[in-house]
Amino acid sequence: MSEIKDKSDKQTLGFEAETKQVLNMMINSLYSNKEIFLRELISNASDAADKLRFAALSNESLYEGDGDLKIRISIDKDARTLTISDNGIGMVADEVKKNIGTIAHSGTKKFFESLTGDEGKDSQMIGQFGVGFYSSFIVADKVTMVTRKAGEDKASAVRWESAGEGEYTIETVEKATRGTDITLHLKEDESEFLESHRIQSVVRKFSEHLDIPILMENEYKDEEKEDEPDDITVNSSTALWTKSKNELKEEDYNDFYKQTSNDYQDPLAHTHSKVEGTNEYTLLLYVPSKAPFDMWDREATSGVKLYVKRTFIMEGGELMPRYLRFIKGVIDSDSLPLNVSRELLQQSKQIDKLKAGAVKKILSLIEGLSKNHPEKFETLWKEFGAVLKEGPIEDVKNKDRIAKLLRFASTKTEGKQTVTLPSYIENMAEGQDTIYYLTGGAYATVKNSPHLEVFKK
Repeated sequence: MSEIKDKSDKQTLGFEAETKQVLNMMINSLYSNKEIFLRELISNASDAADKLRFAALSNESLYEGDGDLKIRISIDKDARTLTISDNGIGMVADEVKKNIGTIAHSGTKKFFESLTGDEGKDSQMIGQFGVGFYSSFIVADKVTMVTRKAGEDKASAVRWESAGEGEYTIETVEKATRGTDITLHLKEDESEFLESHRIQSVVRKFSEHLDIPILMENEYKDEEKEDEPDDITVNSSTALWTKSKNELKEEDYNDFYKQTSNDYQDPLAHTHSKVEGTNEYTLLLYVPSKAPFDMWDREATSGVKLYVKRTFIMEGGELMPRYLRFIKGVIDSDSLPLNVSRELLQQSKQIDKLKAGAVKKILSLIEGLSKNHPEKFETLWKEFGAVLKEGPIEDVKNKDRIAKLLRFASTKTEGKQTVTLPSYIENMAEGQDTIYYLTGGAYATVKNSPHLEVFKK
């Protein structure tokens, strides 16, 4: 980091070369969806709150009499600014220079490195995202940050500002409350982010399940009503999957499914489990009771959403094989490796293990329906049987397991696909050592095929 000029307390400093490269990527092409800047800033604010919670376990005075942690989003249409504020841990000047001015450092990563043993599990933080702050420059031509670390003097706050063009200013200011305010001076063509409904939509899309309230001004407040709140909490949902199964009823699972899948019908079945170890994750996956309209669209993504510590990352086919594309639900990981934009999963053993674990859970669920709930399995097969038949070809590792779930019609079932391969073998005629099969678009077509005449004699 090179100092360019120093006048009184205010300094103008240059970004390091790596930081300039990242800024250039951010501004021009890094993210495919510019609204992700808000997800990044909210996630950072949530991290700051989690760090304060953890630090306050051994020093409660850090709360400064205010233990009500929250994130606030404010819009100023006249000034064309969008401000994201938190009352989390905050930063001192050296931390700002290190974590904001130098791309190689991540405050959250450094914090994780200082923890050992069970302390790491107790800290609810999203690590590995060292560049999210710079996504602000996707929509802003100037960013101002004012931050004060919890427990520090009010006059020791830091003001950081940059236009993202290679340098930034930093100075000491006063800030009455702890935490961080990040103000984005929006570009002329980014006016959509000055609309409250647009911001609320983005928050609900990416940060609905964070365990910290995200507040905005109640712009529809009725001044004549004394009990009308000044603020609204945008993220109103609960991360159901983080709760113990003992706390939940079938109705809770069904309501959550309907809320998140836009399906008005109850699901056919679900599986909910937490996997612990070096690759920790929680999954809540559903088998719908009706096939989705786009099940045969090869471009359609799966209905499984990936979260990292309750922050939405993506929804797509990387999480489920194609033959299970009808599965819906959530996988929430503590430490999946992600690329710099959080949008494309890196190919890694962790991801392979997560995907393999999720597939095993689903196959176990379907096997359970086959053995214990034949009526539900019949519904499943009617809706998704044709898709499951893709499994043995696509998933070589599980082909034998999938094959036992498959059902077929025979000359004795009048068109119903109820025969399993093991049951057919068990009922083969004495001396029969071959299984003959025909494929076709409809049972009637196959049944009347001339190829079957030889077997009717």
